[in-house]
Amino acid sequence: MTFILCLSVLFSSAQIATENAKLLDNVYAGVEAGVTTPLNFNSVFPLNSLVGVKLGKEFTPILGFELEGQVFVNDNNVGRWTETFVKGTNLGLNGTINLNNLFAEYKGTPHLFEIKVNSGLSWLYYWKESANDMLFKSGLDFNFNLGKGKQHTLSISPAVYWNLTAINNEHARIQFNKNYAQLALLASYAYHFKTSNGTHHFKTYDVGAMIGEIDRLNEELAKKPTEVVRTETIETIKTITELVQKQFVVQFAQNSSVLSEEAKETLNEIKGRVSVVAYASPEGSKEYNDMLSEKRAAVITDYLTKNNVKVISYRGLGCLNETSNRIGIIEIVAE
Repeated sequence: MTFILCLSVLFSSAQIATENAKLLDNVYAGVEAGVTTPLNFNSVFPLNSLVGVKLGKEFTPILGFELEGQVFVNDNNVGRWTETFVKGTNLGLNGTINLNNLFAEYKGTPHLFEIKVNSGLSWLYYWKESANDMLFKSGLDFNFNLGKGKQHTLSISPAVYWNLTAINNEHARIQFNKNYAQLALLASYAYHFKTSNGTHHFKTYDVGAMIGEIDRLNEELAKKPTEVVRTETIETIKTITELVQKQFVVQFAQNSSVLSEEAKETLNEIKGRVSVVAYASPEGSKEYNDMLSEKRAAVITDYLTKNNVKVISYRGLGCLNETSNRIGIIEIVAE
């Protein structure tokens, strides 16, 4: 079975474009531990120890959110006295802002060292008293991104937890008061899960370089004699016509190797033994076309194999020719 693959690239005025991530992309999870002490320093010791977990998602290289769950062990002016070993639990929802990416261009790989603002509201529950307070966290994350794909993050995080509803004279009130606040220092580890683009973070594209490559290809095509171009076009049409027998057509979205439900329905009709060969259109560089054709060939091969179709071989051959205008179409021809 053979399929012909052509890619259409969407360009914008920006030189560097960031992909539109899927819902479950750019998610991370981690653990944390640390100590707190009253912000007024009237009673520094004993330090309040805490442990917790966190789950976050980055919507863009700059903005994200983080769910944080913590357990407090000691009770040095946390808010209410309790006799239990675990004094309370704190569940928070924080917003994050990556200051490095805000003030410097994100180029597809996180910096080795980054600073994030990490602030939000949380609910503090006291186990013994069965009482509740609302906290506001204002903090910074000093992140060290490690690993080949920067998938591991070690963080040192100073923060202040303001008790907004601390009881004063037996009446609760909303307030930012250092007498009802805890100064915290946390250490944490987080793992960034792999995304649909094959990395652990947002992927960027050098649109300027792609435009330059297209301009170069157009210049080369313009230099060719008319008869040569016509001959190549005729040979291309002839080749495609010969492949039409027992043809299955699959449509991919622009710049994507993800099979749509319609594509899967077409592939489900294929039986027997096949060979898979992938091509790409001239938009983009040769390296990019080679990579994309290989990736889509592998996606088709994997799906057919799971459907018990015998795939003899598969290859990605990059661009079919410089005159093809078949955009986003995959043709699969049975042997």
